[in-house]
Amino acid sequence: MKIHITSLSLLLTFIFLSSSTCSEGNRHFLQCLSQNEKSHNFSSISNLIYTPNNSSYIPILQFSIQNLRFISESTPKPQLIITPKLESQIPPIIHCAKAANLQIRTRSGGHDFEGLSYVAKLPFLLLDLIHLTDISIDVVGKTAWVQAGATVGSLYHKIAEASPLLGFPAGSCLTLGVGGHFSGGGYGTLLRKHGLAADQVIDARIVNSRGQILDRKSMGEDLFWAIRGGGGASFGVILAWKVRLVDVPETVTVFRIQRSLEQNATQLVHRWQYVAPELDRDLFIGALIGPGLDEITKKMTIRATFFSVFLGRADKLLKVLQIRFPELGLAREDCAEMSWIQSTLFVAGFPIESREVLLNRRDPSVRSFKSKSDYVQKPIPVKGLEGMWRRLLEPEAAAALVLLMPYGGRMAEIRESALPFPHRGGNLFEVAPVVYWNEEGGGDSERYVDWIRRLESYLTPYVSSSPREAYFNYRDLDIGVNRDGGKATSYARAAIWGARYFKGNFARLVRVKTLVDPGNFFKNEQSIPPLKVRE
Repeated sequence: MKIHITSLSLLLTFIFLSSSTCSEGNRHFLQCLSQNEKSHNFSSISNLIYTPNNSSYIPILQFSIQNLRFISESTPKPQLIITPKLESQIPPIIHCAKAANLQIRTRSGGHDFEGLSYVAKLPFLLLDLIHLTDISIDVVGKTAWVQAGATVGSLYHKIAEASPLLGFPAGSCLTLGVGGHFSGGGYGTLLRKHGLAADQVIDARIVNSRGQILDRKSMGEDLFWAIRGGGGASFGVILAWKVRLVDVPETVTVFRIQRSLEQNATQLVHRWQYVAPELDRDLFIGALIGPGLDEITKKMTIRATFFSVFLGRADKLLKVLQIRFPELGLAREDCAEMSWIQSTLFVAGFPIESREVLLNRRDPSVRSFKSKSDYVQKPIPVKGLEGMWRRLLEPEAAAALVLLMPYGGRMAEIRESALPFPHRGGNLFEVAPVVYWNEEGGGDSERYVDWIRRLESYLTPYVSSSPREAYFNYRDLDIGVNRDGGKATSYARAAIWGARYFKGNFARLVRVKTLVDPGNFFKNEQSIPPLKVRE
């Protein structure tokens, strides 16, 4: 439960009397907040602060953890968790964290693949935006303001309540927090038609390292550019996004077709590489590859699941694929016509009638996992695919999947430098393997992590190079990290991982960081460093 008290001075008294483990940094921080509360008359947050002594501390910490690798007792935990309900409560938190020499990790949905939004090696507080979930839709202007703690699913739900003819090009995982998802790029089944979520951001509110709340006009175009694909956590605390909504037809068509090796899956995936990026931009066909038991032979095989959203009717879709991808063998009975909002549920694997599922904040199938990402610029030959299949049939890959995400369409038309996210034209598709396992807190995690590293190594000849690319939202600390202990990180060291995520845009991100946060207050293992850190 929360500590229901009326002032921070009482909270301080409680902590001093009840906790022998309270650090000097915690005390300094809470004293600072108390002084700010008195002198600036800001809304009290005393009942929104949780220490390890609170019975609610662990449930609140774990509620938004989406990767059970980071739920063990040995995982570093925050000294304090703060769950503000008002944007105005955040500037004093930043001011006092700086004064107390506490790091801040900001969590909007908890989907950071390496747990960086809620794990740190140095003393830190967790700023959890779980209460900042307001969404306002302007149907006439086709825009929305979305607070950073809202989920993708709740945004979709709100849009559907307002209009059946509007949508938004964000992710298929409905529990994603928009604060981090949009700031790293954000994509889903509408990317070939409309690009990334970040491509639709037209304004934002952010708290900078000085504790100022800025919008697009006051932050300037350089910072506004940086937070749309460069990761907001390097530059401040994202409070809200203003986004442009997109038109969707009244009826869309979906399908999901699965084929095993015995049903020509290898040849279909090989052909898919040539077809999917070149199709009409209204048509998205992704592929999920993974091991499974053949129902006839009762032996392990590889299954390729092709899933699609077409912004139109089934009859037109069938005509297109009969010409462009007849090998798939799509039939009318494979297709289902529905609304766009129902298609978001279909792709996420939920019954299309269960619209309230969109409001859930927690995925019921949370497990431990490790993921990678690469980009493919030339089709992988059959021999290369077969080598991938052999690795997917290894014991550690029993719960592994490889996502193939087609590009082309709108993605090929936007300049690499338009946003920090550079993976545009020239890429046929993204390949994103992930391996899951069930042990909480990591368990026998090294077996699985080693397996996916071996798969990444195997893919080297078939993916991008100079630099080898990776998607920032699929965070991967294997590709490089900043120096430990909050010490200054050189440009050269950070560029090892920065070039993979951002290519030539990394240099501009560093320049922006140097201007807006020269003291490097907002930092983590893969945050953008300033050119010269002020000690």
